[in-house]
Amino acid sequence: MKHITSPLISPSLGTSRAIDSFHFGTGNGPKVYLQASLHADEIPGMLAAWKLKQQLITLEQQGHIQGEIILVPVANPIGLNQHLMDIPLGRYELENGFNFNRGYLDTFEQVKQRIDGQLGEDLSKNRQLIRSAIKQAVNDWYVDTEFHSMQKALLSLCCDADYIIDMHCDFEAIQHTYSTHYSWDSVKPLAHYLGAQVNMLADETGGNPFDSSIDMVWKRLTDCYGEKIPKACQAITLELCGQNNVSHEKSDHDANAILNFMRSIHLITDKPPALPSHPESSIQAKLLAAVEPLKSQTSGVVVQCAELDSHIVAGQLIAEVIDPISDNVEQIRANQSGILFSFTMRKTATAGMLVAHIAGDDVIRSGYLLAP
Repeated sequence: MKHITSPLISPSLGTSRAIDSFHFGTGNGPKVYLQASLHADEIPGMLAAWKLKQQLITLEQQGHIQGEIILVPVANPIGLNQHLMDIPLGRYELENGFNFNRGYLDTFEQVKQRIDGQLGEDLSKNRQLIRSAIKQAVNDWYVDTEFHSMQKALLSLCCDADYIIDMHCDFEAIQHTYSTHYSWDSVKPLAHYLGAQVNMLADETGGNPFDSSIDMVWKRLTDCYGEKIPKACQAITLELCGQNNVSHEKSDHDANAILNFMRSIHLITDKPPALPSHPESSIQAKLLAAVEPLKSQTSGVVVQCAELDSHIVAGQLIAEVIDPISDNVEQIRANQSGILFSFTMRKTATAGMLVAHIAGDDVIRSGYLLAP
């Protein structure tokens, strides 16, 4: 194992932070990049990453890693240091309000300009040409803040990976994933091993999140150049249940699912991958544009009225928001049928607050599809 420290721009006198990455393997095979807690108050992936690290150390010593694995257990040291009155605040940078999982560099135009007229019939050479162009574009990215230097450090580590796995969690939620139509066929086995029964797909989400910042470059190049572009990067975001789902049992499950996925792509060779505990038929993809966000229109006490992982019918009561002063009771109902996969942890609502998500089958949204 090689431990590399990538310093970030120091934001003020006497302070400094860095990205710590752990590198396993030889590079003679597929490359997988994994990171955890890009939203720094989402901890389940951090524990799963630590479990992975312990197993990868042993597997490397035994000669069972036939490729390269880069693991970043703490992807956001900035957000991890943000607290207000004992409350961690890791989703947005307090300096400017930026979401830590938005606004990643789009290298497509730079890469297209670099490779235009240089593609041949050898897909292997084309792959290397494109990866070099992406890496150069990331290296050329001028950054002058700690926030953007962190984004650059993370992209520098993953921009030539075959697979990018970004570990997050929701508030209260069942296991679910986000990916792109471009990547789904390749990463579906990982969702299978995790037992993620809700998997949302979209190629264009808006916001330039981390997970699709590289695979969508390859997809858009394929749209331009067709068969000259090999499939070379697949990405997936794992939502490892909710913020409170931090336990040895849960993290062991998640780490073993990722290891079994890496066995399935022959990156880890100690034994055949275990059979997933969930049937193939239960691992289905849905359109992110068919996900319904349910919000409160008033403020008050939040009462959950439907269970997570339950099948919801249109019109069903999901939650009530009760004003104990005026006695007003707002009923939040589903507008479509689907699966209730996430719910707020907060028990008091503000007007306009996101309360729950339902994964349906009919497209009901367009444009910017991500949560704030």
